[in-house]
Amino acid sequence: MSIMTLLPFIVLIGAMFLMTRSAKKKQQAAQQMREEMQPGTGVRTIGGMFATVKEIHEETVLLEVAPGVHAIYAKNAIGAVLADEEYNRILDGADPIAGGEDGPVVPDDVSSLTGAEATEKGDKAGKIDLGKAEAGDDAEPAADQAKDAEGDKAEKADKADKADKVDKAAEADEATAEGDDAKDGKKAGGADAK
Repeated sequence: MSIMTLLPFIVLIGAMFLMTRSAKKKQQAAQQMREEMQPGTGVRTIGGMFATVKEIHEETVLLEVAPGVHAIYAKNAIGAVLADEEYNRILDGADPIAGGEDGPVVPDDVSSLTGAEATEKGDKAGKIDLGKAEAGDDAEPAADQAKDAEGDKAEKADKADKADKVDKAAEADEATAEGDDAKDGKKAGGADAK
C-alpha cells in the first residue's frame, strides 16, 4: 500500500487523538475547580442556579439557594465556582460597566427625560396624549355605541335561534302525529281488506 491511501486514516486518527486530549483537559479543569470549592463561595450549577456553598462532603455539596433554603447537590452538578465580586454582582443585579458613580445616571421617572414640556390635553386628563386629538372626547361614546350595537346583534341572533328551535319542534310534532295517523290507517285498512 502506498502512503497516499493511508493518509486519510492517519488524519482521522490524529483528529480523534486531539479531540480526546482536549476533552480530558476540560474534565481535569472542572475537577480541579470543584476541589477548590470552600464553604462560603458562590457557585453556578449546571442548571443555571446560583447558590452559596455551605458544606462539602465526599460526593455531595450542601448549597444555600436562598436565605434559609438548603439543597443537596452532587459535586458534578456544579458548573462554575464564581469569584466573590462576580457572585455579588449577579445577586445584587449590579451593572459591571457602570459599577461606580462615574457611570450614567438612569432617572426614576420619565418626567425628567421629557422636561417640563407637557401637552395641555395630557395635563387636563391626567393621561398621555397618544396623537388621537382628532377623536377627542367623541371616541369614548363611539366605542360605547359600538358595544351596544354588538350586544343588540347578539340578542337578535339568540331570539332567531330560539324561534328556529320552536319551529323545528312544531314540525317534528306534526310529523309524529301524521306518522301515527298513517299507522292507524294501515291497521284499519288491513282489517277491512280481509
